[in-house]
Amino acid sequence: MAELSPPHTMGSERAEWEAVVAALSRTPRLAKLLCYIGELYFQNRSNEINEFQIATNVFGRSEKVFDPTRDSIARVEAFRLRKRLKEYYETEGIDHPVVISLPSGSYVPSFFHRPGRTSNTSTRLEVGNARMDAPLQGATQSAGVNIEGGGPPPRSSQLPKNQSRRSRIILAVSVGAALLFVGVFFALRHFGSPGPLVGAAGDPAKSPAATVSSATPDRVPIRLLCGYEGAPRIDSSGAYWEADNYYSGGIARARPDSYITRTSDPMIFEHWRLDEMKYDIPLKQGPYELHLFFVGARNDEATRDYFDVLTNGKMLLSAFNINDDAQGGDVADERVFRDIYPAEDGKLHLAFASPKGTPSLSAIELIPSSPHKQLPIRLAMQSSALKDRHGDLWHADTYSQGGFMAVHPQVVTGTPDPKLYAQERYGHFTYSIPVDTRGHYTLVLHFAELYWAADPGVGRRVFSVYCNGKTLLENFDIFKEAGSLHALIKTFNHLKPTGEGKLDLTFEPIENYATISAIEVIDESE
Repeated sequence: MAELSPPHTMGSERAEWEAVVAALSRTPRLAKLLCYIGELYFQNRSNEINEFQIATNVFGRSEKVFDPTRDSIARVEAFRLRKRLKEYYETEGIDHPVVISLPSGSYVPSFFHRPGRTSNTSTRLEVGNARMDAPLQGATQSAGVNIEGGGPPPRSSQLPKNQSRRSRIILAVSVGAALLFVGVFFALRHFGSPGPLVGAAGDPAKSPAATVSSATPDRVPIRLLCGYEGAPRIDSSGAYWEADNYYSGGIARARPDSYITRTSDPMIFEHWRLDEMKYDIPLKQGPYELHLFFVGARNDEATRDYFDVLTNGKMLLSAFNINDDAQGGDVADERVFRDIYPAEDGKLHLAFASPKGTPSLSAIELIPSSPHKQLPIRLAMQSSALKDRHGDLWHADTYSQGGFMAVHPQVVTGTPDPKLYAQERYGHFTYSIPVDTRGHYTLVLHFAELYWAADPGVGRRVFSVYCNGKTLLENFDIFKEAGSLHALIKTFNHLKPTGEGKLDLTFEPIENYATISAIEVIDESE
């Protein structure tokens, strides 16, 4: 078991840990990881910090089915945290007397005390019986200063006199916001709330309802976990999912532990609502994009379940069979529909009827959109979401089956967004990307040769790419076209989805493994 620091240093180490957790609030997955390993460290339980515990306790993997040879979530997030801590102490934490690091090959945090430095910029906050000291620079960063790079903010003595007072006011407001986050964060941890760490896309639910809620309609994303009655959950892209709401009929069910493929967020499919049911969801007027989430079942009875889905009394899916659509059991299935509007009473009425079989539904998502055009789909082959230089969100890798994830510390050139190419999916794999059946789509594939780094690289990796049976790339050699560690983009227009509303992509190896770093799907509708 790793030993703790001497008692006289523990206070400063804990204060630094709390400040850095607050500073990482804009990257909630990293904040959650640092919070977890820090808690165990300060409880003298470092021997419990390992890949299995992190994957199951921090990132929600099932204890029964988690396989570290297939799922690298803990290693990937530890790599990201290690990199982020290094950046933090090169910028806003450059003057901190205590430095936190995550040694290579370990999940146990290490604390280094810089000689001759003391903290004189801390402030105190009481939460229950706990005292927290947060350095001002870290707090300022967590309250909105860019944490992706750049030097630390200038000290007030370095500012012109007519700006120093304004800077102190701004600093005080920022510190207050950051300390509020720290207080809420650690209070939630103290009282055991399983809710999300920080705000994201949409507000968390106030409280789950047993029947249809009379909540005020609001034109913001609505995400419901059908059959689930707990606190709001947060997905890999930082979006909130509420407990089941606005329903009548049906029976709530919890899924036994099983490995669900084609999703980066298995928590969406942990519960479901079964049998005939209705949802009456209050919405502001305007167009929405509707996503319905199902999962294929393994039992023979479910494979014969056909049911209808109606919106505001009109047929949306007729004689729908989940297993046919998902092409197998324990496979996540998503259907997408654009141009969805609430009825005149200000509600979207969803009905799941059973002319033959039993309806089943895992989740509902409603996103404000534009008329006649599906929102772009952007996927980065990474374990968590990221934003590009334009501020567009790239979702964590999902819709995939087969292959493996890999992290590469090298920097890819030839692109203004090198972080899109920091990881890859490689092997023999497929993607089934859900789209509205009525559109035609542009597909953009982002490649980089991340493994073969020198001549003779030509011919070392050759593969083909297909979409719905059509050949997109044949005998494709990234190194031959772009060399090593250089971005290569391939664009394909006017692709028609399958009758099930999917762009089914197959990456077939010819020499060594196929690879992909990012995927975009853009609706061509005007």
